[in-house]
Parts: sequence; C-alpha cells; structure tokens
Amino acid sequence: MSLPVFSVERLPAVGSTTLDGPEGKHAATVRRLRVGEELLLSDAQGGMARCVVEAAERDSLRLAVSETWHEPQPELRVRVVQALVKGDRGELAVELATEAGVDAVVPWRASRCVAKWDDGPRGAKALARWRSTAAAAAKQARRAWTPEVTEPVSTKQLAALIAEADAALVLHESAAGPLTSADLPASGEVLLVVGPEGGITDDELTVLGDAGAQVTRLGHTVLRASTAAAVALGALGAVTTRWS
Repeated sequence: MSLPVFSVERLPAVGSTTLDGPEGKHAATVRRLRVGEELLLSDAQGGMARCVVEAAERDSLRLAVSETWHEPQPELRVRVVQALVKGDRGELAVELATEAGVDAVVPWRASRCVAKWDDGPRGAKALARWRSTAAAAAKQARRAWTPEVTEPVSTKQLAALIAEADAALVLHESAAGPLTSADLPASGEVLLVVGPEGGITDDELTVLGDAGAQVTRLGHTVLRASTAAAVALGALGAVTTRWS
C-alpha cells in the first residue's frame, strides 16, 4: 500500500521534524499513525520527504526524515481550461482532473455557463473550493505537485492564453478528428479546453479557433463537462510521453 501524503509549507531536511497544525492533527487523530509507521511530506511544488513516526501526540507527530527528493514536472504539461459548472460538479471536474495528472486548471466564464462567479465574496468562495479540492485530490493521488487553480478568465482572455500555448485543444462533439490525431508537441504546454454543460457556442469556437486552437473530440459519445477533462488527460497520457 502506498504511503499517505501530508502537506507542508516548507520541506524539512533529513533529521527530526514535527508535523503539526491541521495536517498533524489529521495524521494523529484521523489517520491514527503510530510509532514506526511511515509517511510522505509534500511541499506541493515537487519536493517530497520520506519520514518515520518517532512519537505521536494528541494533535501532532514527531518525525524522523530519512530522505528528501524533488520530482520534476513532465516535459509536456497540460493545463485544463474548465468552464464553470453548476453545483459540486465543478469540484468533481477539478478532483478527477487532478487525479488524472493535470498540471494547472483555469476556470472559464463561457457564455452558456449556468454557474456565475462574480468578482465578490461568492466568486472568491467558489474559487477557494476548487483550490481546496485540487489540494486534497493531489494528496489522495500521492502527487508531488498540486495543480495551480488560477483566477477565472473570459473568452477573450482564453484566446490570449491559446495564442501563447505550444498547442491548444478544444473538446467538441462536432469535431471531425479525434484527440488521438491532434498535432501535439513533444514538450511545452498543451491547453485543453472543456466547455460548459450547455456547450460551446459557435462564436466561441470561432474565436478559439482563430487564436490557434484545434477542435477535437473524444470518441463518439458526449461526456459530461465534469468528466471530459479526466478522460482526455488519460488519452493524452497514452499518446504522449506523459506516462512514460
């Protein structure tokens, strides 16, 4: 069984350290880790540390750090542009994409989004939930890197991101070619665009296509907005070097 992962702001050096705060309390009282058991610490930026529990307190653990290392990011990074999805399906999309290996997530205010994130407290709260979901899913998946969830973008801003990317794919059921036939770079960044539950409008497709995006599809079925990114990430992992 793989070792549990706990987040720290700064990776400790080899030697002794204490895991306290919310992560320490979770390890000691929820996971109930005991003396002699092993765990991993992650700084969410590629740094990892293997530790053994030396002492278990009520809400913290004293650890012996046996080794530390840094896991590099993949040569080909994938940033998912996820249209806002109503209710907890947006958080599900982030969770699944994180488990599938996404490197960053960009919320998109598409025309047909039912969910609306304003620039006030409600929008900030929704963004915080996506970020918290990504952090939890990264630990669950034993990832060394936690994907960044950026501020939401408009279609105009998305077009600018597409123009800067090494490649951009827009998932759409009307596309003639499958994702497996897309023109992909060996390294750099791929932008993967997932539309809202109501679909991407023709005007949006035109804007994104003019910016340089390739319109592609996943098989012959229509996936939910909350699952499409995870399926596409799996396909990209198989047809590129991301899984090798």
